[in-house]
Amino acid sequence: MNIEIHQTEKTRIAEVISDEVLIKNPEEGLQLLADLYYQNFDKVILKEQNICAEFFDLKSGIAGEILQKFSNYRMPLSIVGDFSKYQSKSIKDFIYESNKGKLVNFVGSREEAIAKFI
Repeated sequence: MNIEIHQTEKTRIAEVISDEVLIKNPEEGLQLLADLYYQNFDKVILKEQNICAEFFDLKSGIAGEILQKFSNYRMPLSIVGDFSKYQSKSIKDFIYESNKGKLVNFVGSREEAIAKFI
């Protein structure tokens, strides 16, 4: 895993770069969050491929637990991917509602993620 740093005047954004699934459960999500938090990052960009598929099955509860941790630490998160493949109404509604706020966004590109943070 590597971290690409995007710096603005007031914000330090960590873009997590990896070809592997980094978050398979809430504990791994918390560990990644803590690692970035203590490196003084303000916001995080993570790719869909770095999160286990169960995250996108809301019945598993993994998304809720992980995103609650980001909320508790007040660490905005953008997840980059193609979310059109998820057909369940609940995940579509979840993504739609999340994108209305500022804490968690599901976006199509890194550029879109950075723009949401600025």
